[in-house]
Amino acid sequence: MPKMKSHSGVRKRVKITGTGKLMRQQGGLRHNMEKKSGKLQRRMGRTPVLSAPDAKKFNKLLGK
Repeated sequence: MPKMKSHSGVRKRVKITGTGKLMRQQGGLRHNMEKKSGKLQRRMGRTPVLSAPDAKKFNKLLGK
């Protein structure tokens, strides 16, 4: 049986922490930054941990 391939799109978009949690990048930080408040930009700059149901889907795509 051949090896399972991990989903390359997910692999590029998600980082795995040392404890195995998945971190993703926030959307909305590419353009129109002048219109967004500094508070919003700082909040969106943090990388949130994926929720449990989403992490389950992403782990499946990553082949785990």
